[in-house]
Amino acid sequence: MTEKALLAIGPYSQAIKVGNLLFISGQISINPETNEFIDSNIEKQTEQVLKNIKSILEAANSSLRNVVKVTIYLINMDDFLLLNNIYSKYFKESLPARSCV
Repeated sequence: MTEKALLAIGPYSQAIKVGNLLFISGQISINPETNEFIDSNIEKQTEQVLKNIKSILEAANSSLRNVVKVTIYLINMDDFLLLNNIYSKYFKESLPARSCV
């Protein structure tokens, strides 16, 4: 658990480790330093979500290089290319399997 990402706000874990696997709960674009929800645009939202995920991974002594699967939920598929531009800055070395709905 890390305070550098959104803490669980219900009866679930921020992340849970089972053996060598780390399962991270869904993340939204809340800045953990300000507790402010970022909703101005998809690029800023994507950036914050990926920062949160990166912080959770680092707290578990892991990194984005070890991510094997990502699921993304978009409200508007017109934002797909904008999301991809930010996403590609975080996933360079290894590309996880991905679903986008």
